[in-house]
Amino acid sequence: MNDKTKVDLGEKIVEVVKTIYDPEIPVDIYELGLIYDVFVNEDMDVKVLMTLTSPNCPVAETLPMEVEEKIRSIEEVRNAEVEITFDPAWTQDMMSEEAKLELGFL
Repeated sequence: MNDKTKVDLGEKIVEVVKTIYDPEIPVDIYELGLIYDVFVNEDMDVKVLMTLTSPNCPVAETLPMEVEEKIRSIEEVRNAEVEITFDPAWTQDMMSEEAKLELGFL
């Protein structure tokens, strides 16, 4: 896999992740800053390191599964796995300027 393939796949992953919204906040999880990192190996397996707005998030079980399913729906992806971390803990500072604007924080 060449670098362009990785960049294209990375863009597709961001596109599908931007279709997933936190149920309590009307902003997608990418703009909220919940996605910490995305790894793609040579076999087109994708691993996502992400967090939740809080450990008691009502979608703690379903949100990671939704992320995995959406990423697996990308033709080039062989498999997807989501790892949840709370280190570092999510804060409003992690939101994009777009998200802060949308939520009236700017």
